[in-house]
Amino acid sequence: MEIKPKSTRLYAFLILFDMHTKFFKSALEGISDEDAGKRMDTKANHIAWLAGSLVQQRFDLANLLGAEEKSAADDLFKNNKGIQDDTIYPSLDTYRQDWEKISPILRDLLMNSSEEQLNKILEFPGMSFSMFEMISFNTYREANMIGQIALWRRLLDYDGMKYM
Repeated sequence: MEIKPKSTRLYAFLILFDMHTKFFKSALEGISDEDAGKRMDTKANHIAWLAGSLVQQRFDLANLLGAEEKSAADDLFKNNKGIQDDTIYPSLDTYRQDWEKISPILRDLLMNSSEEQLNKILEFPGMSFSMFEMISFNTYREANMIGQIALWRRLLDYDGMKYM
C-alpha cells in the first residue's frame, strides 16, 4: 500500500499503523474465547480486555479526527475504562470485525490529516497535548498491547505470534 500522507510527519507512524494492523490479527490467531478471558491467578489484563481496549483506541482516535464510529463493545471500554472483574467480554471475532471496520477509516483519516489538525490541542481533565502527540502515544500503546497479547499466547501454551 502506498504511503503518501498529507503531513510527512505521519509517514513513519503510518508504516507502524500498517504493521500493527496485521500484527493484531496475527496475535489473536487461534486463541479461544475461553483462553482470552484467563488471567492465570494474576491481576494482569487478559487478552479479551487488551484486544478490546486496543480496538476501542482506534475508534476513539478516528473520532478525534472527525469520524463518528462506535465499537461493538463501546460501553465496556469508553472513557478508558479499565478491566472489570467478573465481566464477560465480547468474543475475539467481535474485536476482529471492529478492527476490520475501523482500520481503513482511521488509516484514511491519518493519511489526510493536515498540519493544522495535527497541531490541534486536545484538552482532557488535568492534561493537554497535541493531536500529533496523541497519535504518537497511540502508536506506542498499540505496539505495547500487541506485545502483551503475544506474551499471553506463550503463557497460555499457544505457538508464538507469526510476523509474516
